[in-house]
Amino acid sequence: MGAAVTGFGAWFLASALRLPMTVQVGATSAFIMFAGIFYGAMYGGSTTSILLNTPGESGSMMTALEGNKMARSGRGAKALATAAIGSFVAGTLATAGLTFAAPFIAELAFVLGPEDYFALAVLSFTSVSVVMGTSRLRGTASLLLGLALGCVGIDVVSGLPRQAYGVPDLMDGIELTVVLVALFAVGETLYVASRYDKAPRERNPLSGGLWMSWADLRRSWGPWLCGSVIGFPIGALPAGGTEIPTFLSYTLERHLTKHPEEFGTTGAIEGVAGPEAANNAAAAGVLVPLLTLALPTSATAAVLLAAFQNYGLQPGPMLFDNNPDLVWGLIASLYVGNAMLLVLNLPLVGLWVRLLLIPRPWLYGGILVFALVGVWGLSSSWVDLACMAVIGLLGYAMRVYDFPIAPVLIGLVLGPMAEIQLRRALAIGQGDPAILVSTPVSATMMVLAVAIVVLPPVVRTARSRSRRETVATAHGRSP
Repeated sequence: MGAAVTGFGAWFLASALRLPMTVQVGATSAFIMFAGIFYGAMYGGSTTSILLNTPGESGSMMTALEGNKMARSGRGAKALATAAIGSFVAGTLATAGLTFAAPFIAELAFVLGPEDYFALAVLSFTSVSVVMGTSRLRGTASLLLGLALGCVGIDVVSGLPRQAYGVPDLMDGIELTVVLVALFAVGETLYVASRYDKAPRERNPLSGGLWMSWADLRRSWGPWLCGSVIGFPIGALPAGGTEIPTFLSYTLERHLTKHPEEFGTTGAIEGVAGPEAANNAAAAGVLVPLLTLALPTSATAAVLLAAFQNYGLQPGPMLFDNNPDLVWGLIASLYVGNAMLLVLNLPLVGLWVRLLLIPRPWLYGGILVFALVGVWGLSSSWVDLACMAVIGLLGYAMRVYDFPIAPVLIGLVLGPMAEIQLRRALAIGQGDPAILVSTPVSATMMVLAVAIVVLPPVVRTARSRSRRETVATAHGRSP
């Protein structure tokens, strides 16, 4: 159920629908079921991202960038396999971290201040807007568009509406699900339809083989481990979530890869392995603040908190002492569910990838229909449908003129969080902007953000100058 719902942009909806059904079920059994849905949704998001370029939730956005290109070049089964194995590795490592280090990692919430969270958001902004696409200007423009979309709704500080234009349905902002479905599913469908007659025949989706080669495994194990290391600590932080670690993991793999020519063209397996591992590691990390501080940092965590309250339980430090059977039963179920999902997913990669053999008019027509149904099912709002149509047309235009889509989503997801943390930091510092670099963490992240923006053009200029001098010297010595 979790995997199916994730494909349509509401990965937390399965948990919400199961909440009323747990009234007559014991607490331990109910939370084990929620844990299965939780990890099932994480796995299911990668399938639609890779095969259909339609991430059902924000943590799968980066997987779609390279995974769908791998599928189009006949390596969809390998992309699904590295995503499944990476999810298993990261999920197991992160669950182990939850088991042994939850109280210690939760203490970081009291160490990091608002200036540190703001610096982390700025680092994510600069990393992705610079790395994505072929033009810095286009990447920055896409980021600004996402930031603008993130400003729609009620200002959480002043309580005043912003960019709502008197429409009540816009007071709560534009749903991330609507933007995800519009930019990826609707925009992709319109793009393919507009070029259907001129497009070459699709490659056989099985031409790249069903199983990962030893070379694929050698290229994937490093990103699996790096994604796990990045994802779990950030996911365990309040306001961490699954978005920041997947963005950072993708950026890291793109910088470290020995095959840069595959990124953005035929699809690099590192660009699937790293973000998918970071996504699942962060998903387990989200349980740390929930269980130790009663702080939900995602939609599913909020549903789990509601389930705790329905059973008269209060998550927090005392939960481990008062209800050890429930807590350790829940954590043990994560190990079991993680292994079961690997067993279910790996043998079926050949079946899933055969979805690409469906004629494209049928396939993309079905995607468009399910996108409409999924968005309508979230809130039954005509405004959401209108937003999906407008943003979908915008996504089509961005695809035509080669504007990267990921920075839009990054701005939408992280923009409101960055604004809140910036206001808090300035309020603490009484308006002094120096507070934004007042801690070692914030100063280091700001320096890295500036380096990401400044160093690449400086290095390119130095290289081109050195090349010109070398050519001039060679011509000067030639007879």
